[in-house]
Amino acid sequence: MSGSGPWWRNTTIYQVYPRSFSDSNGDGIGDLPGIIESLDHVSDMGFETLWVSPFFSSPQEDFGYDVSDFRDVAPEYGTFSDAQTLISEAHRRGLKVMFDMVFNHTSAEHPWFVESRSSRDNPKADWYIWHDGRPGRLRRLPGRAPTAPPNNWRSVLQVRKAWEWGRERQQWYMATFLPFQPDLNWRNPEVRAEMMDIARFWLDQGVDGFRLDIFHMIMKDERLRSNPRRPKLFELDTPHLNTPEHTVNIDDNFELAGDLREVAEEFDGDRVLLGEVFGSPQVLRRYVNRADAAGRRRPGLHLVFLFDFLAYKYSAKWFERCIGRYEKEFPDPLLPTYVLENHDRSRTASRVGGDLRKARVLATLLLTLRGVPTVYNGQEVGMTNTYIPLRQAMDPIARRYFSWIPETISKRMTERLNRDEMRTPMQWDNTAGAGFTDPDVEPWLPVGPDNEGNRGNEDIPDTEDSQDRGGRNVAAQQGDPASLMELYRNLLSIRKANPALRCGSLSHLG
Repeated sequence: MSGSGPWWRNTTIYQVYPRSFSDSNGDGIGDLPGIIESLDHVSDMGFETLWVSPFFSSPQEDFGYDVSDFRDVAPEYGTFSDAQTLISEAHRRGLKVMFDMVFNHTSAEHPWFVESRSSRDNPKADWYIWHDGRPGRLRRLPGRAPTAPPNNWRSVLQVRKAWEWGRERQQWYMATFLPFQPDLNWRNPEVRAEMMDIARFWLDQGVDGFRLDIFHMIMKDERLRSNPRRPKLFELDTPHLNTPEHTVNIDDNFELAGDLREVAEEFDGDRVLLGEVFGSPQVLRRYVNRADAAGRRRPGLHLVFLFDFLAYKYSAKWFERCIGRYEKEFPDPLLPTYVLENHDRSRTASRVGGDLRKARVLATLLLTLRGVPTVYNGQEVGMTNTYIPLRQAMDPIARRYFSWIPETISKRMTERLNRDEMRTPMQWDNTAGAGFTDPDVEPWLPVGPDNEGNRGNEDIPDTEDSQDRGGRNVAAQQGDPASLMELYRNLLSIRKANPALRCGSLSHLG
């Protein structure tokens, strides 16, 4: 097996959450110059692609996933010139670069939405999903909207409907995620053209591709039909009080994948599209391998994340079934894209109670499977979740749970409600600022207690053979052959040298 073909077929991805990776100017917030200064770590480890979470202009209510200008950089992260330098410096080291693009929505402070909400007849009036409401029983109560939402669609969080009242227009606008993130109307040709041009803008700057945020939700039912109700509340993709038949993975969304692929193919260098999509393996496959209305094969996204690993059960039988399912649904030339943790979901080490032996098994599994593996910054040193009470959360999702979920229950949940806990600063050394920022600077989130080893951290077993006495940080593990970080380095090297680990077939020996 030669492992030949486009670069993305043989790559390994390292995700950087900019706000928490490296602070270059001592303000307690990570930034683009900090990423540039730390690129050697990424390349020296053996990773081949850098995925950078959003750093675009934003009021930071959702820390970058609420964009107010797709073509500029938030000042706390740097400048547009810094973004250009990041691309060129990564390329100089042989790294490919993927930027995180949020195509479903913008910030409510985006000039487009400010104009759109001002009236029903302004030039941007139809750039977002607006609709009249239905007669509502509560229309006469003070402070209430005079109508009910247009249908029963609910937000991703399920604790609220997906509609927000726009007082200026006396209409409802759709917000799939949070109220300050209004959904763009991709059925408007002007919106579609503008968003495609934004993709072209960054591809022109040399970006090698995009990670596409909640891509499976961009297109909604044109007729705004209510979703069917269902009694089962929780499934792998996300909890739903209604079956998301008209809001998730509709046919028009698969067509959009093909349209965006055509934009990527306007550029040389095999640019890649990696979708954050949820659904069954059969549904996910349609994003990369599907037929159009006439039955002709039409390329879609290059890759999609397979998120089962984010909620794994530490069981050989569980992994056997999961991997077998994806080997069946994503046979060569399709590729599985596995991920054990990210900026939204619990740290791998915490899922196994801080046990580095189990973390080593999972690292070995991730980096020896056929497909494209993704590693989240800090995963390579075994960083654990840092418990932060909901009442202290900066995460806008956690703040919405605070008022009605007791902390005693929240603290015991495997799936963490406060995403701050997985976004604490990257641990470079065991100084007060963890090498993320100056020792006398307070970082935007607290440094994890595992930075200095197992002292005071309930997620790390206090055993004599624990391999992290010096701390779960880069400096402590650098060059230590028994460390988790050096295991990642060795696995990446072995993977690169052996095409069979990247694209070889699997056989069942049981």
